[in-house]
Amino acid sequence: MNFTRYAIYVLPAPADEWTRFCTSWLGWDMEAGQTVPHPQIHDIDVAAVTEAPRRYGLHATMKPPFRLRDGQTLEALLDACAQLAEKQKPVTLAGLRIAPLGRFLALVPRGDTEALNALASACVRDLDRFRAPLSEPELAHRRSPNMSPKHERNLTRWGYPHVMDAFRFHITLSSKLDKTTLSEVQSHLYTRLQPLLPAPFEIRDLALVGEAEDGRFHLIQRFALGG
Repeated sequence: MNFTRYAIYVLPAPADEWTRFCTSWLGWDMEAGQTVPHPQIHDIDVAAVTEAPRRYGLHATMKPPFRLRDGQTLEALLDACAQLAEKQKPVTLAGLRIAPLGRFLALVPRGDTEALNALASACVRDLDRFRAPLSEPELAHRRSPNMSPKHERNLTRWGYPHVMDAFRFHITLSSKLDKTTLSEVQSHLYTRLQPLLPAPFEIRDLALVGEAEDGRFHLIQRFALGG
């Protein structure tokens, strides 16, 4: 399979009940590389609500998608991912909770995130030699109105604004929604998903994923955290 971009994700354990629900909710199984049926929910068009995050699958981003730099290879990236993971310790969070982030819904961590943030920073920093520089159109696409100086520095240095000191771990569950729809979807997920969420939530591996010609992200390989 040919990939146009790569990323480092945290992928939940596929056998967990909450993972199976969320994978169906989004409609794309990144591990299997196939679509899955959405749950049927009265008065909620799940396909429409999840259209934007579907192509990325159920994940939390640790190093945002990047094109491979000229002269680098997937084989070298795989080796670097293995070396990175071997040096890092597993991370345990108190748990996850459903929360609105602006106009979309996500799962966010409960408890102390210092170790998690350090792991994300290592992913961004240690693998950056594989990232091709952004073109001017790509930079313009990732800029937003009223971007802060911190976000601009991150975009220029690391290719994405929401990394390093601006990183916030989250697992996206919806597209941007109007207030009424967001409230309805949040209420349903509180009832259906919240009781399934793990406490604690353990991160024991990192995943290298790739964006294929179908425009969707596929799992390439998991790397166990060794520390």
